[in-house]
Amino acid sequence: MKKSGIVFDIQRFSLHDGPGIRTTVFLKGCPLRCMWCHNPESWSREPQLMFYKEKCVQCLECIRSCSKSVHLLKQGKHVLDYQKCDACGECIAHCAYGALKLSGGEMDVDTILKEVIADKSYYENSGGGLTVSGGEPMLQFPFLEALLGEAKTLGLYICLETSGFARKELFARIAGNVDLFLYDIKHINDEKHKKYTGVSNQIILDNLDYLYRMGAKIRLRCPLIPGVNDTAEHIGGIAALARKYPKLTGVELLPYHDMGKGKWNQIGKEYGLCDLKNTDQEQKDILRRHFLEAGCEVMMN
Repeated sequence: MKKSGIVFDIQRFSLHDGPGIRTTVFLKGCPLRCMWCHNPESWSREPQLMFYKEKCVQCLECIRSCSKSVHLLKQGKHVLDYQKCDACGECIAHCAYGALKLSGGEMDVDTILKEVIADKSYYENSGGGLTVSGGEPMLQFPFLEALLGEAKTLGLYICLETSGFARKELFARIAGNVDLFLYDIKHINDEKHKKYTGVSNQIILDNLDYLYRMGAKIRLRCPLIPGVNDTAEHIGGIAALARKYPKLTGVELLPYHDMGKGKWNQIGKEYGLCDLKNTDQEQKDILRRHFLEAGCEVMMN
């Protein structure tokens, strides 16, 4: 089992990634390309440069320091040629204004767990623990397996947030060290799932069935994206899954927000769903009512 992997964030005192107070560790790499993704910097398995243009004062130190000609001044504007960047970090060292950041770095299991275990008293008092998220954590499986195994020896309550898009035998190997799967269902219609995420949902639904039948505790997590999956078809499909798997620990709705929209530009990508507005409370109430009418009680994040 691999003892180190690429991590792009660790968030302490997280309240929305499983029960209680948690520390969430975000692993880089994802096989999906969701058009609404709020962590697009998680797609690549490798560290990558992020540019915060609002912090840039055009001091030009990055241009002078970069041997790959990643940084350019075009028509008076600082632009980046991300294709040339190898994430060496040299430009970051010369930026005094915090306009450049490297997303992702190698961390070993012991270093991560030392940070996680520092808040163990909070976990014990709140029913919290460690959540591993991404990206898709299963994409760094040897590292994930090592991290979960050692976390379990420390007595941590472990959640794994997953898209379900991985080989069944890999889920079988880690299921004993996961107390709760936070299992994403993005679209019940396979063709629309392909359109909006880039992959089929068949493996995802098959793995859901497999984990449920082997006795894993699972909470469905359902992002609701206006115009994408806030439809009678999808709502009915989620309700059908809840009826098929009555021992699910719940169905959690994740209303749309655009908090990650700016990240797309920071890594040189164009946001996939540029005209959407955040889901307001009235819309949340309507969605909740639609699910209840379909016979499915839901939690709302």
